[in-house]
Amino acid sequence: MYAFIVLLQTLILPVVSGGIQLLVSGGHPLLVFGLWWGFWGVGIRLTLAGLSQVMKPDRTRKILGVDSTDANQVVQELGYANLGMGVTALAIPFLPTWGVLLAVPGAIFLLLAGLRHVSKPGKNTAEQVATWTDLLVFLGVTAGVVGLAIVGW
Repeated sequence: MYAFIVLLQTLILPVVSGGIQLLVSGGHPLLVFGLWWGFWGVGIRLTLAGLSQVMKPDRTRKILGVDSTDANQVVQELGYANLGMGVTALAIPFLPTWGVLLAVPGAIFLLLAGLRHVSKPGKNTAEQVATWTDLLVFLGVTAGVVGLAIVGW
């Protein structure tokens, strides 16, 4: 179930939302898809991850393969950071002219987390999905920033 939800937030919903927007109102494809990757991949994903990490830190701790409950405080503090970046990116649909920039801190976080996990041996399925979708969201948001530069700030 975890893998499906993450794929929905980081691949399916950004593509569907961007496609609908392009069909209905047009726009530069890089910017349009970047905005939706920022909203779904950073805004929704990090907000939900943050809530989960704050309320149920054991879930993230187990995904990462950490056995000690002493790590719960660190997981909860990661949740606070995820909430901060995620909630900020939720404003993207309301600020489309520069909204993709709201997703940049979260996208950089996902890039660094994804790169950190790429070389980790023995990843379980949940961690594999998280790793590669982290990198995908970074690329999607980066495309949006490029689109913003092309269209004009």
